[in-house]
Amino acid sequence: MGRLLEGRRVTVVGAGLAGTECALQLAARGAAVLLVEMRPVVSTEVHRGGGFAELVCSNSLKSEKPASAAGMLKAELDVLGSRLMGFARQTRVPAGGALAVEREEFSALATRAVKDCPLIEVQRREARDLSAEARETDALVLASGPLTSDALAASLAEATGAESLAFYDAAAPIVMADSLDYARVFRQSRYEEAGEGELARGDYLNAPFTKEEYERFVDELLGAQCTVKRSFERKDLFQACQPIEEIARAGRDAARFGPMKPVGLTDPVTGRRPWAVVQLRAEDRAGQSFNLVGFQTNLTFSEQRRVFSLIPGFEHAEFARYGVMHRNTFIDAPRLLDASLRLRAAADGAPVFVAGQLAGTEG
Repeated sequence: MGRLLEGRRVTVVGAGLAGTECALQLAARGAAVLLVEMRPVVSTEVHRGGGFAELVCSNSLKSEKPASAAGMLKAELDVLGSRLMGFARQTRVPAGGALAVEREEFSALATRAVKDCPLIEVQRREARDLSAEARETDALVLASGPLTSDALAASLAEATGAESLAFYDAAAPIVMADSLDYARVFRQSRYEEAGEGELARGDYLNAPFTKEEYERFVDELLGAQCTVKRSFERKDLFQACQPIEEIARAGRDAARFGPMKPVGLTDPVTGRRPWAVVQLRAEDRAGQSFNLVGFQTNLTFSEQRRVFSLIPGFEHAEFARYGVMHRNTFIDAPRLLDASLRLRAAADGAPVFVAGQLAGTEG
């Protein structure tokens, strides 16, 4: 790999996925890296701890199939020597054709790698002023992510002369495995995730609905109280992670043709495909908790408890985490960044690069 950056100082703001990978790659090339992370000194709406590369939404890194866009990106990351892809495979949990991880173990490996690197200095503080950070380094990488603090977002907007854009995103709930009714819930992967010619591997749990159960669930979902009290416009919501209640508002059958689609599944009790289904993906290798796939939500916690108890097998469900809605910040990358992801409008001092979701790159 070589030590092409030996003698250079680089500040990386944000120790999420992009910032952690960036810091490790820069250090491997000889740069002295200052990694600035505001957690746990300053928290966000959705982070739970102070570890690096913490996955706050889904624990899935999507498909590994080489014919898919996500699979091709993984293959490229492997060729480029991505450290985080290695950590992901060390901590993977069953997820059919997707690469999903035990999020705490994944974060722990990333955190340990950073702390064990002699060329990376970590500072736990909030970066608030873009120019102040740029004056103290040879290059500045902003990897503060969609949950960039208000102060830093304001400084970035001032430096670029443009307001940061934002959209609303949501995280799905996590349920405890031993609180589910396994007389109703069955284990099975969709046929398209089991691999050609293979039997279903059973990486997912499935809660099947009859038509009547589904209709009642949608009625209660549409009438439930939300946390963010506003009428969303479609452009405000991240289309890949819309809250389940917003999907239902698009039409009564929208959810069962979306995240609740039953295709490729057979209920062993009836021998037939369910009318709709909620799929659950393991959060840990022991299968002690499961993530509700595609069930991002803006419902209040009490409403989540009430409405989601209508999911078959969830009558006595206990939640390790409720779903939450949060505001995501990103910049207008085509207008503000050059081909090397450097800000066209330079701040005082070193060149400023933008990495990860703040640059509008998701997943």
